[in-house]
Amino acid sequence: METLSEDYQPQMLETEIQETWFAKQAYKAQENFNQEKFYCLSMFPYPSGQLHMGHVRNYTLGDVIARYQRMMGKNVLQPMGWDAFGLPAENAALKHQVQPAEWTKTNIEKMREQFQRLGFAFDWHREFATCDPSYYRWEQWFFIQLYKKGLVYRKNATVNWDPVDQTVLANEQVVNGCGWRSGAPIERKEINQWFIKITDYADELLDDLDTLDQWPEQVKTMQRNWVGRSQGVELHFQVQDSDEIITAFTTRVDTLFGVSYVAIAPQHPIALQAARNNPAIVDFIEHCKNIKVAEAELATMEKLGIDTSFYAIHPLTKETLPIWIANFVVMDYGAGAVMSVPAHDERDHEFALKYQLNIKPVIKPQEGGDFDYQSKAFTDYGVLFNSQQFDNLSSEQAIEDIANVFEAEGLGKKQINYRLRDWGISRQRYWGTPIPMIHCEQCGTVPVAEDDLPVKLPENINVDKPGSTLASMPEFYQTTCPECGQAAKRETDTFDTFMESSWYYARFASFNQEKAMLDDRARYWTPVDQYIGGIEHAVMHLLYARFFHKAMRDLELVGSDEPFSRLLTQGMVLKDGAKMSKSKGNIVDPNHLIEAYGADTVRLFIMFAAPPEQSLEWSDSGVAGSFRFLNRLWQFAVNNASIKDYNHECKAEAKPALNWSEASSHWQDLRRQIFQILQQARFDYERLQFNTVVSGCMKLLNLMENIAQQKSCDYKTYLLQETMSILLRLLAPIVPHICCKLWTALEYDNNILEVKMPKVISDALKTDLVTLVVQVNGKLRGKIEVAADAEEKAIQQKALNCPKIKPHVGDKPCKKIIYVPGKLINLVVGG
Repeated sequence: METLSEDYQPQMLETEIQETWFAKQAYKAQENFNQEKFYCLSMFPYPSGQLHMGHVRNYTLGDVIARYQRMMGKNVLQPMGWDAFGLPAENAALKHQVQPAEWTKTNIEKMREQFQRLGFAFDWHREFATCDPSYYRWEQWFFIQLYKKGLVYRKNATVNWDPVDQTVLANEQVVNGCGWRSGAPIERKEINQWFIKITDYADELLDDLDTLDQWPEQVKTMQRNWVGRSQGVELHFQVQDSDEIITAFTTRVDTLFGVSYVAIAPQHPIALQAARNNPAIVDFIEHCKNIKVAEAELATMEKLGIDTSFYAIHPLTKETLPIWIANFVVMDYGAGAVMSVPAHDERDHEFALKYQLNIKPVIKPQEGGDFDYQSKAFTDYGVLFNSQQFDNLSSEQAIEDIANVFEAEGLGKKQINYRLRDWGISRQRYWGTPIPMIHCEQCGTVPVAEDDLPVKLPENINVDKPGSTLASMPEFYQTTCPECGQAAKRETDTFDTFMESSWYYARFASFNQEKAMLDDRARYWTPVDQYIGGIEHAVMHLLYARFFHKAMRDLELVGSDEPFSRLLTQGMVLKDGAKMSKSKGNIVDPNHLIEAYGADTVRLFIMFAAPPEQSLEWSDSGVAGSFRFLNRLWQFAVNNASIKDYNHECKAEAKPALNWSEASSHWQDLRRQIFQILQQARFDYERLQFNTVVSGCMKLLNLMENIAQQKSCDYKTYLLQETMSILLRLLAPIVPHICCKLWTALEYDNNILEVKMPKVISDALKTDLVTLVVQVNGKLRGKIEVAADAEEKAIQQKALNCPKIKPHVGDKPCKKIIYVPGKLINLVVGG
């Protein structure tokens, strides 16, 4: 029989409880195909070696959800692993002169210990790091399957090149023209790259967003914009005195008669042709090489251009239009050319004013009136003019009619374009998964034989400079061709690390499968029921993972269309109004807090301080207040031995159930308040509003302290026991250590890890009296208390006779009475 110490000593208590969980393998998940599953996953961390408060919030949220669902009777999986490849390890190796593998493994050990101190209910049996060959072997295998399906190709491409980190960066990894990690100005460089055809899934990635009704709208909007499907017309402009054709795409073909110039990308063939004998154009193209291609930056940067001295012929009017090279035109969107309509496009308007180009209005406002097209562009739909046979048509009708003319005369075609580009997955760095391809002079580029997987990354490497270490290692790249047996060369680029994080959630389900990438367990556990992570991953990780899942589905590896059913994007942790960072000197070390207050206090504060989706402002006094609450709970358990005695007696002999209908209104009201709080807390758990769950638990403790002051009777003893049982179970997902200890010490049945969430007893919520709001002409004027089964006429009479209501009614006749049972009565009166 356990006894409670007088003082709440969380550090000792939590160590003891965690050792018990570990010994009993309390959180080891088993596949039970007859039980409803719940897969809860927080985005796995990069092993930096040190937890910060953002980590603590993210993983505490996931842990609370997982523990709650377990108490709801679900078969819960909550695994943990490590997103281990990437530049930070390589840069740290350079800085500290250690091997990346050694640095990574040391950090994993440190972080695992910190996670365990926080009491997270992770299934550590499934733990892996993405740098484990047993993991990336199957990533290499999957890449080869995509290659066989025609979803992988290699080509020269203009990329964002980080001169410090010596590698390619995705558009999303360039911030204000600089590398997201190095801070170095990005260069535009053409190199040979591997690509995956994510664009083949563009429509499905877009359309299936409509099925994700438990995702934040903000994330879905960001993905819709990133895929960027647009319907329009692809049209052709003949270059004057040439056989060359410029192809452009527009969604606003209704503005066609307003085209006054054609803008082309600096890399367009016509631009390169114009540069042959023009040093100024050569310089301009060279300047444009370092321009960022992200749409947000293209929209805000200064618009610059240069005249090619070439002209295009308007496909309908046959006018000649000057061809300009413009820094805002991107080669890989459409065909690298834009039909420019300054009167009806803000960017084109800005450019035309800068270079004194013609502005030709062809759309006027639907409602009529004058518009100053020289001052700004009119970008709305309207009515056409100066547009030949299409005059007086609405924009909507003109778009259809002009498109039909283009198709009928062979001048162009209706087309759907996408902003989404194929995924460039080559990285010129060492610490990543080797791309499993071989270059053979005789056979060309061929995949590594599947029996030879994994292509292992050499780990005992001292990295002494940025860039591709593998490219300078003949012992790595010298090999033989799997098809002809001749000498050949391995690919020395490694995968973009988003490859590893795009399927890890599925591998957790089949973590120890050695003969396949996934097995039937992945079909059981996926999709993930609850995924938790930051909104900064909306258009990289989350989009890539959705693509991977669909590709795995098409290979019959998983049985669903989407990887994550419900998504929670938690807010940041702030201190003094700013995001915590070393440079600002406002870091809070979770380890210090655990040592001072215990893990449960940290968890409680994190859950109580703010709703999950909102930013959390750090408060030292809030942490201290959370500790005081847990200490109050402990002291209450110590000082109210009747709870333990009652439970002990119940185990010895069954006690007759109390007849609550015979209890006084006082005791019935107290019990009603308890179950009202429980009802709200259960509702709040389902909607992930844990701050109000904690608030409800604090109210329950206040009620118990009130009940403890009452005169002794059977109702008091039972209600203390019942309320403590409810409180400990409500709190258990949030502060599991103290609840586990108190539950056992107070001699409740079973281990609290095995009990269910308390249910609301509907009879306890019943009341003989109800309080009704009384309105006069819709305005609140008072409240009345009536019997729950009172007749409507009696209620009306009581409302009319209420002293607070009479002055508002006076002698005015009552024209109508609106009664909403159990809620309100509205007296409609008039003179």
